[in-house]
Amino acid sequence: MENKKIQIFDTTLRDGEQVPGCKLNTKEKIIISKKLEDLGVDIIEAGFPTSSPGDYKSVQEICKSVSKTTIVCALSRAVEKDIEIAAQALQYANRPRIHTGIGTSNYHILYKFNSTPHKIIERAIHAVKYAKKFVEDVEFYAEDAGRTENEFLAKICENVIKYGATVINIPDTTGYCLPKEYGEKIRFLKENVKGIHKIILSTHCHNDLGLATANSLSGIINGAQQVECTINGIGERAGNTSLEEIVMIIKQNSHLNLFTKINTKLISSTSYLVSKCTGMNVQANKAIVGINAFSHSSGIHQDGVLKKRETYESINPEDVGINKSSIILTARSGRSALSYRYKKLGYFLNKNSLDLVYSIFLEYADRKKEITDIELKIILKKANINNNFLHKTNNNTTNNRRINVV
Repeated sequence: MENKKIQIFDTTLRDGEQVPGCKLNTKEKIIISKKLEDLGVDIIEAGFPTSSPGDYKSVQEICKSVSKTTIVCALSRAVEKDIEIAAQALQYANRPRIHTGIGTSNYHILYKFNSTPHKIIERAIHAVKYAKKFVEDVEFYAEDAGRTENEFLAKICENVIKYGATVINIPDTTGYCLPKEYGEKIRFLKENVKGIHKIILSTHCHNDLGLATANSLSGIINGAQQVECTINGIGERAGNTSLEEIVMIIKQNSHLNLFTKINTKLISSTSYLVSKCTGMNVQANKAIVGINAFSHSSGIHQDGVLKKRETYESINPEDVGINKSSIILTARSGRSALSYRYKKLGYFLNKNSLDLVYSIFLEYADRKKEITDIELKIILKKANINNNFLHKTNNNTTNNRRINVV
């Protein structure tokens, strides 16, 4: 079976920036957009131009800064003025896309718009038709599609396809769906919407229940061809689908017969850049990019990884731009890890020496979260075997020391 390409639509600069306390200036957005282009994303959603003069300027400058091959997208509501401003902001883009849409669930129709399903369809059609006057590539979002009845969702999708939508976004706006439900929704649309084969179907999942990545995965398994996501999973409330997670799931699972054009070796540096610019720290246990993602402190795990990395790591850290796994010394660490860390410092301990040093190490480790290289040297001195060090001199090493049998 031929592998199917999944387009990566990055919305770090739009949905990602909607995190409270996160504000990017135009210069920072340009820096990030260029990094996203290097990373290999297919579409950059540069902002929501009508929201502020600053966002308008950022979208405009990003269009000037990125290469001719990258699609630059601007968000709008299903409002003529919004669409006009988005089009103006995109005027310098070689491949512009307007992303317009409206809420389709009963919650939105009744309470947000005080409207009717029929009027919502009319507004959706008008928005797409109006956006087509400015750009050829029009993406329509059915906001809160996760809580929208499938039959109505199919009807609105069929209508916007008829009037020129090139991409249809199926957002799980409140992170409501379970993966099976979301996948079935995508499958229902693929099987019941006339003209669906003409357009790209996109996922846009939020992480309110921690299911954003799982829902996006279920979506593409069931026929979606585009994933909307953010670096580090940042975004409204609990965040969005994490780019690094969905990309590495696809990369690591060849049986899915899917691929992206992301250069995964740039994931770590991109994550760091976004975290630095936004001021949003990455949680330590965050998959792929968290500081603990390739760190080991349990003695059993450390021993396994030192013998063969794959024992406790399904991802090679080098694949995401990290040089190597980290062996962290704590009270849970074993002799293998301790010996390994001493070797990194140039000290080679035999069994008797290691046993003696290890007992002292545990006394320190029980009092501290982590043992540093400085403390490892202190522990050696406390073991009172410092006089047994032999200076090792070979072609490349001038300060290695070996601990003799005690």
